[in-house]
This record gives sequence, C-alpha cells and structure tokens, in this order.
Amino acid sequence: MAQQGFLFDEDEFFRHGASDSCEQIGAASFILRGFALPKVAPIIARLERITEVAAFRQMQTAGGHRMSVEMTNCGEWGWLSDEQGYRYVQLDPLSAKPWPSMPALFLKLAYDAAATVGYAGFAANACLINRYRPGSKMSLHQDKNERDFNQPIVSVSLGLPAVFLFGGHERSDKVDKHALFHGDVVIWGGVDRLRYHGVMSLKEAEHPVLGAHRINLTFRKAR
Repeated sequence: MAQQGFLFDEDEFFRHGASDSCEQIGAASFILRGFALPKVAPIIARLERITEVAAFRQMQTAGGHRMSVEMTNCGEWGWLSDEQGYRYVQLDPLSAKPWPSMPALFLKLAYDAAATVGYAGFAANACLINRYRPGSKMSLHQDKNERDFNQPIVSVSLGLPAVFLFGGHERSDKVDKHALFHGDVVIWGGVDRLRYHGVMSLKEAEHPVLGAHRINLTFRKAR
C-alpha cells in the first residue's frame, strides 16, 4: 500500500463520505475507510448501555483546564485526567465502581482492524470513548501512558467528520491532515506509535445517525 498525502479543500471534505479502502499515512500507520460501517448499529446500542453506567464527563487536565471533549471508558482499565495527571485506573471515580466491561463486539472490531494492517493478536483492555460536539477539539498529544509501546492504537470514528492531525515524534514536527468519516478506523504502531496526533475543532453540522456529535473509540493495551 503506497503512502498517500491528504490535501483537501475543507468544503469538499465535508461533502464526501468514506470509501472502502486502506490508506497508508505513515511507515506503520493506516486508515481503513468505512471498516466499522457494518457494525455501526450494534456499536451505538452498546455505547448507550455503557454510558448509562459510566456517563460522559469533561475531564480536567493536570494544568487545571477543562477539556472540550466529553469522555468515558469501558474495559478493565479506564484513562483518567485530573489535577494529579494522566493515568489508567480500574475504578470510575464518579461511581467508585469498575468501568463497564468491554463488549465482545468492540474487542473483535479492534482485533480485526489491527490484524488487517499487520498487527496480529491485538487484545485491547482499555477503550477511551470521546464525544465531540461542534467546536470541540483535541490538542496534539502522544499516547504514552501505556506500558507496552509495542501494541498499536486503534481509533474508530463515528458521526460527524473530523480532521485528524498526525505529526511526528516532536511537537514541533510537520503535521499532516487527514479527513476522517463515519466508520473510518485509524491504526498506528511500530515506529509511529509515539507520534503526536490530535483533532481539529469540529465544524457545525448534523450527522444522520449521531446528530451534532462525533464519537471516537480509542482501543489500547493499557497494562
């Protein structure tokens, strides 16, 4: 699969949807276009059950800023950000109970997506669930709270389209922009595992399935 740069006009970007293809965006990074589309309805059903137990909330950064993206978790481990820093915990601080278990459907989706691009045997035990609204964004960051960087990251996009920012190993490195649509899955690992990444501020729009929301499922092997 040849590496493809993504140059686009933003208006064109928001008019077009995803196609069934695989794009290589780095030495060990890929976008599987529309990979999750066949499972969207059961994914959303399970998300509703998860958020009944562990509601979305706006976490606080270590520096005291409130994140614009709402978050929750499922799986053995949940990612947490507060005044004490960034880490994985097994109990939801809002309920003092374990995070909801990860549905088998989620585990298989992450496993299959990773295997499709060469990451065999991926067994996620943490799923960070982000909910974006128009105006929400995710600043450039690295996923580095996990213990084993040999395991990839698998990220599923649902709902409103977004611009995924994919940088280098330094915050100051050049950042590429990639359009992400409903059902797309991004996988990165290997030499790309610690690349900076983020999401540009979402535009005002309505999605036929999720309304004015984008849902992002990020699967990781936390421990």
